[in-house]
Amino acid sequence: MSEPARAPGGVLDDLRDESDALDRLVAALPPERWAAPTPAPRWSVAHQIAHLAWTDEAALLAATDPEAFAGHVAEAAAAPGTFVDAAAAALAAQPPDALRERWRAARARLQDALRALLPGTRVPWYGPPMSVTALATARLMETWAHGQDVADALGAVRTPTARLRHVAWIGVRARDYAFAVRGLTPPAEEFRVELEAPESAVRGLTPPAEEFRVELEAPDSAATWAFGPPDAPQRVTGPALDFCLLVTRRAHRADLALHAAGPDADRWLDIAQAFAGPPGEDRAPRKETR
Repeated sequence: MSEPARAPGGVLDDLRDESDALDRLVAALPPERWAAPTPAPRWSVAHQIAHLAWTDEAALLAATDPEAFAGHVAEAAAAPGTFVDAAAAALAAQPPDALRERWRAARARLQDALRALLPGTRVPWYGPPMSVTALATARLMETWAHGQDVADALGAVRTPTARLRHVAWIGVRARDYAFAVRGLTPPAEEFRVELEAPESAVRGLTPPAEEFRVELEAPDSAATWAFGPPDAPQRVTGPALDFCLLVTRRAHRADLALHAAGPDADRWLDIAQAFAGPPGEDRAPRKETR
């Protein structure tokens, strides 16, 4: 199926829900668990939440005071290799309760600010200005990705949701950037990306003997999320969760069930990223071979 129009309100609702899900994961943690190391080198659980709080505050500044945000970007440009880590470290030094409340306040204010913007507004960002929908999608992608780091640190297994569709969308949209940031020429032709949407797992319970009457409102998505021309000769297929883990660089390609047809599509899967900036350190594969 083709990708439908994406209204800002729906993406903002999903951003709120994704943030709330991560909040529930850390809300009852004892203080010492906030120091648990995550897969990101030198980052603890506190660093992950601190980064989300800091970036939500930056997005709020961009949405409400573009001139002040321009000054913030200039400061970041003066220390491109350290400003993200330094900001995370500064906030992570706060007591966990204070950090969590700061994150909650930042994301709530960001929700209000983005919902108040007029249709068609472009919000400045670290790269080109973004629509409200695109900025909300970027915030959801990052919240999900850093939430995955937290879940991995805590040994928690998260159930994939339909919100992954936004992560997949921005991963596809960022294809050319993934090539360009590495000094490579992006392919001239579009790819077709077909992803298996998440579905509930079988729980192995004994079915009831009596029949049920079930009336449901059908969701607006089908079993496959598709992006790009249907007749594109180069394509990527596989589970949506695996694609999202790949484009957020939370798993190595060798550990994922993604398949590429065509040399450029195959190369893309080695370098894909959904976020701006340098790709960072690759995750080591759990398997010995692809």
